[in-house]
Amino acid sequence: MMSTQHISRNILFLLCLSCSSWLSGCKDKLELPNQPVDSYNRVYMPQAVNNPISKTLKITDSVQTLIYGANFGGQGYPGADIPVSFTINKAAADSFNVANKTNYPVLPDGSYTLSAPSSVIPKGRLSTSPLTISIKTNGAGAMDALKTYLLAVSITSVTVKLNPTLRTTFYLVTAQPDFNDYPVYDRSNWQVIGFSSQEANGEGTDNGRAIFALDGSTSTFWHTQWSGASPGPPHYLTIDMGEVKTLHGLSFVGRQSDGGGKPNDVSVQTSLDNVTWTDAGAFNLQNNKDLQKQFLPGGFKSARYFKVIINSAYNATYTQIAELNAF
Repeated sequence: MMSTQHISRNILFLLCLSCSSWLSGCKDKLELPNQPVDSYNRVYMPQAVNNPISKTLKITDSVQTLIYGANFGGQGYPGADIPVSFTINKAAADSFNVANKTNYPVLPDGSYTLSAPSSVIPKGRLSTSPLTISIKTNGAGAMDALKTYLLAVSITSVTVKLNPTLRTTFYLVTAQPDFNDYPVYDRSNWQVIGFSSQEANGEGTDNGRAIFALDGSTSTFWHTQWSGASPGPPHYLTIDMGEVKTLHGLSFVGRQSDGGGKPNDVSVQTSLDNVTWTDAGAFNLQNNKDLQKQFLPGGFKSARYFKVIINSAYNATYTQIAELNAF
């Protein structure tokens, strides 16, 4: 058995060896590079931390605003005023689309203004005063409704270093209309001037024909032909409103039955002269008997004529509509 004296000598040896290693290591000094505190100071846009910033605006005559500005980050507070300049950076917007595989159009020049192209981070403060981008969503020069635009605002000039990853803020801006702001149009002068087919016999004298989509009654309906022939989709109705109007969207009421044939995949075209037609977008309706409203996905259109094209219907190759209106 190992003696207590022998164990003590071993412990003492290990302690001496450890101290010797520590003292040997102390002979080498760790030389750190010169790192001035100022090298950590950066100016950046705080809004860029949350890039991209998505903003949905109302369609209104009132100006709506976005916020931009600059902050100082680093050690302490600035010892002197820091002037900061800003610009609309369309090249950065293009780079954003390339990097994100998107195709957002740049916000039109006439639809916005910057409150100031420059500002100051005051001595002893960490940020500029909040600056604003005023955006117009209605009237001449306004952005189109329902279209998402991209606006890039960048810091271009500053007396200290910039944070390169936070020098630009990207705003994704959409003007979203409210159905309540757009009452349906009077249809008293409207005419059905074209249709793919109608059921003129099998539904009786008060049903089936295209005109019953405009008669103000949800008990009647337009039904595509099924007696003698049953043409498949696409089905369509062409309407003459009698005068040029701004077409914001359409409303639909399905036939008040639980059967198939209610419109599903719908596209819309508009025209000023019934000769040249413009695509106004496509959407899907739900399979129910309720009133359904849809804004034109392609934006508001000036039109006298519009064509509703039903590319598919629920559980049927035929289709039917109880009421069709526009707003």
